[in-house]
Amino acid sequence: MKRILVFILGTIIYGTASVSARTWTYNECLQYCLANNIALHKLGLTRQQAFETLKASQAALFPSLNFSTNQNLAYQPWKQGMTVQNNEVQNVTKKTSYNGAYTLGGSWTVWNGNRNHNQVKLNTISELAAEQDSITQAVKLEEQLSLLFIRILYSEEAVNVNRQTLEMSKVNEERGKEMFRVGSMSKADVSQLTSQRAQDEFKLIQSQSNVRNYKRELKALMQITDEEEFEVIASKTTDEMALQAIPSIQSVYEAALENRPEMRRARLNVESADIQKKIASAQYLPTVTMNASATTNSSSQSNNAWGTQLKNGFNLGGGFSINVPIIDQRAAKTAVNKAVIQKQEALLNIRDKETTLYSTISDYWIQAYNNQQEFKAAKISSENAQTSYELLSEQFNVGLKNIVELQEGKMRLLSALQSELEAKYTTIFCIKMLELYKR
Repeated sequence: MKRILVFILGTIIYGTASVSARTWTYNECLQYCLANNIALHKLGLTRQQAFETLKASQAALFPSLNFSTNQNLAYQPWKQGMTVQNNEVQNVTKKTSYNGAYTLGGSWTVWNGNRNHNQVKLNTISELAAEQDSITQAVKLEEQLSLLFIRILYSEEAVNVNRQTLEMSKVNEERGKEMFRVGSMSKADVSQLTSQRAQDEFKLIQSQSNVRNYKRELKALMQITDEEEFEVIASKTTDEMALQAIPSIQSVYEAALENRPEMRRARLNVESADIQKKIASAQYLPTVTMNASATTNSSSQSNNAWGTQLKNGFNLGGGFSINVPIIDQRAAKTAVNKAVIQKQEALLNIRDKETTLYSTISDYWIQAYNNQQEFKAAKISSENAQTSYELLSEQFNVGLKNIVELQEGKMRLLSALQSELEAKYTTIFCIKMLELYKR
């Protein structure tokens, strides 16, 4: 399996984490998922089964060899007979006898319309298909991991923004209380500042909760069930990552058609249907089988030594058989028709996957392009809103602006920062997904 391309998108330092918490990089999370994911392990077992089936079909091309023996004990209580010589009994027929037979035989299917060779090809494709299923699951894990990482990064940056906003709210609240004491602000305005500070505290707690929840989802994806503190660490994100060139839809689509494991799996289904049709058509043809055997036997009724009996009874034989189908109750025709239908379904499945793949890539491209443009505008808007809010705060502190104007300025700043964060991380994620589809 190819080593999965990794990307790391930003530094996460969660303030409430224990100093003893284990930190995970993106690559470590990915490798852990690949090593411990149950669905991936099941697909690995399916691949092993396909491999064993392939080996069995390859071995079936060679002759078989078997050894068998039959050992029988017989008792005839009323059997009579004796040998008399010179008026004396020389030998009495034995009522108990022991017989042994030994056979070494083998057979070989010389020709059966090439069904056995085509079965090897079919099982080879099945083993390759199982491999592609495993790779597909690994790619899905990578995509899910990437999404959770970007959500954690976004939520962590939102925590920092909300923390800064809360600090500003606390400053404004303290300033309002001081102005109330000197009689330059009403109690109602102070209450609004206190209410805003409480709302900002709630937003901070909510954003911290989002970080914890996404980390819980990440632990679930990695199938970690212990209570150890869980932290992730990644390299710092930059604005340039959101402003980089977006790969074209067509270039990503053409590469994905060639390299995506689900597309290779779909093409293998078409090859499988072609071979199944050949196997089914071979049912119209004769089957030629050769066989050979070596047999011998022994009996306690014989006066010869056991080795002599085996030598005297040794027999070599061989022959061949031809089985010609005449009336097969439509079995061959039905099998051929089903193989044709299966190929048609496989071709339709390819077309469906191609359409879905193009739609998915187009969606990522459109989101990347739109959010990149929004990020450019939002960055300018947030810078202006920050400057405007700082000016409003200064004017508020000297009594030139009232509480309503200050709150409106703050809401504009928060909205601009939120839009910038969303556009930035959505753009980075979509570009990385396009890169994953293109590789």
